[in-house]
Amino acid sequence: MGAEENKEYLDSKAFAILFIITLVWGFNHPSIKYANQGIAPVFASTLRSIIASMCGVIYCLWKKEKLFHTDINLLHGVVVGLLFGGEFAFLYFGLLYTDAARSIIFIYTSPFIVAAGAHFFLKGDRLTVLKTLGLVVAFAGVLLVFQGRPTAAKPTMFFGDILEIIAAVLWAATTLYIKRFMAGKVQPIHTFLYQLVFSIPILLVVSLILEPRWIIMLSPSIVGCILFQSVIVAFITYLIWFKLIHGYSVSRLSAFTFLTPIFGVLAGVIFLNEEFTGSLMAGLPMVCVGIFLVNWKRKNVGLETLQ
Repeated sequence: MGAEENKEYLDSKAFAILFIITLVWGFNHPSIKYANQGIAPVFASTLRSIIASMCGVIYCLWKKEKLFHTDINLLHGVVVGLLFGGEFAFLYFGLLYTDAARSIIFIYTSPFIVAAGAHFFLKGDRLTVLKTLGLVVAFAGVLLVFQGRPTAAKPTMFFGDILEIIAAVLWAATTLYIKRFMAGKVQPIHTFLYQLVFSIPILLVVSLILEPRWIIMLSPSIVGCILFQSVIVAFITYLIWFKLIHGYSVSRLSAFTFLTPIFGVLAGVIFLNEEFTGSLMAGLPMVCVGIFLVNWKRKNVGLETLQ
């Protein structure tokens, strides 16, 4: 989907792919949690980016694609990499001051920012009443699952929350920037490579600041988790995600990311014996209904776009 036309609505193929991608991202949660017992979190993210980038280089050589552009597209790639690296920097620094449950709630304000940004900056991706309602319902589902989870009270939580919101803004900005300046101009593999390669220095600096010890212990299972996160998650699913961004409405794509934290909680129940709560049973259908509303294609009669 490098330079082909942009599709306003998702088709059945995109729905199936997005379901699988968000399922993999959600089930990556226990893998990350397990690997972090032996490898510091930010350094593990750096390793994932390095290994996935190497996979991307091999893919380019196999497809006989250039590795880097020598025109304005390289600058766009640097911007995307800095936005992506900055997102993770604020995410991890924010976690020093707030807790994981609150972090997830604030991070997943990103689809709202994408939808609002697409309305003003992207042609043909308008914010409608129905789309807004769908985003609200889906976010309410995520909120329902996480708002009742245990939290550790910290006097610095407000500051941490602000950092997480900035991370959400940077996540949304990355998606919008790719769609506005790179979709149709470069291949998705280049979008992928630029985002990861140019974010590695930022992740490394953050790791140096936050993590005095990178490797706590290594085992075959921890190494296996890192390889799974790098090859399957960071390389294959990210590359597919960028192909989707290049070809479909980003506001409708972003709505699907609400499934990821829900699948993450479900994966924690299955693999980590975490507590199963009724809120999970209520939250998942709400997210699904919200996604349906965002992607509901009305023929002939459409709800007015928000002015």
